[in-house]
Amino acid sequence: MHKITFFPLGNADCCRIDTSNGRKFLFDYANRRDPKDTQDKRIDLFAELKKDLQAAKRDSYDVVAFTHLDDDHICGAPDFFFLEHAEKYQSKDRAKIGQMWVPAAVIVESRPDGDAGIVQAEARYRLKNKRGIRVFSRPDVLREWMTEQGLNMADYSDFIIDAGRVVPEFKLDIDGIEFFVHSPFVEHCDDGTYIERNDASLVFQVRLAEGKTQTNIILGADTTHEIWASIVKVTRYHKREDRLGWNIFKLPHHCSYLSLGPEKGKDKTVPVAEVQWLYEEQGQEGSFIVSTSNTIPSKDTDQPPHRQAAAYLKGVAAGHDGDFMVTMEHNPDAPKPIVFEIGPNGLEYRQSSSQKTGDSRLGAAITTARGTFAPPTQRVGFGRHD
Repeated sequence: MHKITFFPLGNADCCRIDTSNGRKFLFDYANRRDPKDTQDKRIDLFAELKKDLQAAKRDSYDVVAFTHLDDDHICGAPDFFFLEHAEKYQSKDRAKIGQMWVPAAVIVESRPDGDAGIVQAEARYRLKNKRGIRVFSRPDVLREWMTEQGLNMADYSDFIIDAGRVVPEFKLDIDGIEFFVHSPFVEHCDDGTYIERNDASLVFQVRLAEGKTQTNIILGADTTHEIWASIVKVTRYHKREDRLGWNIFKLPHHCSYLSLGPEKGKDKTVPVAEVQWLYEEQGQEGSFIVSTSNTIPSKDTDQPPHRQAAAYLKGVAAGHDGDFMVTMEHNPDAPKPIVFEIGPNGLEYRQSSSQKTGDSRLGAAITTARGTFAPPTQRVGFGRHD
């Protein structure tokens, strides 16, 4: 049985995928809880992940993906992970990374500071040493950086992958999981001297198989509506609409209206046509939309989550007979992770009875069965996005 977990971190991201064959995948790590603030309801991500690793009797993840270098996706990572580039990050109690996944923008960005700089140093070290790294997209700016380092990009082709491809390390029929790369495109990383982190972030469709059922997850990083429109246009051009089907959609940028369209709207954000198609036509019956964010406000706010975006997305979920879920609203007095399981009967949301009764003990689970993705019958080859 596969398991997908989203953690209540405020406006920050971390998603863990555990496969039935024991593999562990982590997408982003942002531990922003203030231990000195007794009113801070965000989960202690460090402790939560440590507890899980200990229960699994392991000290590593098969893959850790950093979708981009913004603080709400990498905060605290140097405190948690075993990093190969410097001895001070190599104590025995740190979590090891089997393979690190980053967009090309992480490699080429000029002098990021703080935790972002440390994550970049680790990615660069692994790439130079051809060990435990996947870089997504091969823009000219990456080639230029490698040339400056005395590296020939052709010698590193096994470590770089383009949009429009399935990551080769994991096979659906063998591992029960596969990762289809939607973004970044080359042009997202080749915009002169400045790279917009959100535009160049990692976007995947994760496909999980259990028995005869398939479940699809869209992990949307912090992509804007312009990038989604490009993704949709390219995918539809290549007749691979099935690669945009979803049973779980992890919202981009903490339910920001800018992931839907250019205008916030008075009461509801109106998405651009491509984004509307993605949400309204590609979501399956009984699907889930997950906002990794603070609670949805009742009034207008400059920063996400935006109530207008949530109003549209709640309507989408209702139209699919599904659910719109917010990590910090999940048992709001003491937020708990949102957990989904995928078994022979398909996707289920698993909720402990304590979250309804207030009992602090973990009780028997309440499950809600959900449908699985039925891909279109037409399947053709899919070329590079870039």
